[in-house]
Amino acid sequence: MKTSHLNSNLKVLLLCFLTLNSCDSFVDVALPKSQLTSESVFEDYATADAALTNIYAKIRDNRMLSGINSGLSNQLGNYTDELEAFGAPTSATLNFYNNTLLPSNANIAEYWNTAYNQIYAANAVMEGIEKTNAISIENKKTLQGEALFIRALLHMYLVNLFGDVPYITKTNYLENSVATRMSTVEVYQNLIKDLNNASELLKTTYSNTERVRPNRYTAKALLARVYLYSGAYDEAANEASSLLNLTNTFALVQNSNQVFLNTSKETIWQLKSAAAGQNTKEAETFIFLSGPPSLTALSNNFVNSFELGDARKANWIKAVTDGTTTWYHPYKYKQQNFSSSSVEYSIMFRLAEQYLIRAEARARAGDLIGAKEDINKIRQRSGLSNTTAGSKEEILDAVLQERKWELFTENGHRFFDLKRFDKIDTVLSSVKQGWNSTDSLFPIPQNELSTNTHLNPQNPGY
Repeated sequence: MKTSHLNSNLKVLLLCFLTLNSCDSFVDVALPKSQLTSESVFEDYATADAALTNIYAKIRDNRMLSGINSGLSNQLGNYTDELEAFGAPTSATLNFYNNTLLPSNANIAEYWNTAYNQIYAANAVMEGIEKTNAISIENKKTLQGEALFIRALLHMYLVNLFGDVPYITKTNYLENSVATRMSTVEVYQNLIKDLNNASELLKTTYSNTERVRPNRYTAKALLARVYLYSGAYDEAANEASSLLNLTNTFALVQNSNQVFLNTSKETIWQLKSAAAGQNTKEAETFIFLSGPPSLTALSNNFVNSFELGDARKANWIKAVTDGTTTWYHPYKYKQQNFSSSSVEYSIMFRLAEQYLIRAEARARAGDLIGAKEDINKIRQRSGLSNTTAGSKEEILDAVLQERKWELFTENGHRFFDLKRFDKIDTVLSSVKQGWNSTDSLFPIPQNELSTNTHLNPQNPGY
């Protein structure tokens, strides 16, 4: 990985996050190990807390998990069967849509670099907290738990996009500059360790009513997903159940028009907007008022796949027509512009996913009755009758279909689901010209391989 991205002076990096200035390149920063210190940054709790707050701002605004047009919600929608791409033939979006990704692709490099920058910053926060005596033990635990969660979250996306990747846990630039790729199995072991530790450190309460800072429940939500992805189905079901049982804290919002409001009781964790009255990057990216779209639209096949009477189609999809052609855009987030006060934040984890995690985990473990109960919770909220699936295979197909309709354009779920269900080649070979099995992983950015030869070999197919 690039020395200029992972091996920066710690103090400069943290100050960049604190001030929200653009610090995407650290090429000119001196790197003597004696200067890798953050004591002066963490003189009190407020300063350390601000460092974490601004990591969340970077996650919200920069690339991979951002709702911007180059983020995963849009680009993995184009890479799969959710979206159709429009715009100039040279658009980076078309590289995803047309399945023409190369190791030199700028978006791919930015996913890698911004994720590792944010991981590095989280590690720096943890190291700085450990060195200071100016923060109470209770507050130290909370800050360390949040930093561990961030580290796990970003590594979880990296391993699912790139396969074997380095798992970075320190700010030591000498080690990071020659880091090797860890096997996917080992990455998941580290994810589970970090998330269990985060869960122990974090409180069960939210710091405020907006649910914009991770707590123990957020760590458990990600842990349930990690267990599911790694095939630990009993553990996945147990973690999901621990959240689904908290009926005083979380509940499915029955009015699907209100699921994505920033006051939603379904939300487990969301990213707060940058300013009062500002809403989400997702709404800015996906909503268009006239056709043809300048960026993307939902594919007709996706729109037509919904069952008759599904409230998700009625309320989460909006049609735009020029009188001749009709296009459709995601309409989960409805506030594209400023409002008198912010009404929507970018939701990263919500309760509906936990029902679907438990449904899949139960089905794979043989609890078909329990799996159907969870599927039906989602269907009933959507105005649909109970599933008619009976066999294990039918129930798993039903889970995949519900995930398709429930989680579309939310940080790449469809891509990860098709891989996990071993359906990615079957589904995408029919809609993506030249699709190969090796396309289920992104290429390692070429500049990273050139800078750190320990990252070789390149992923197959590239």
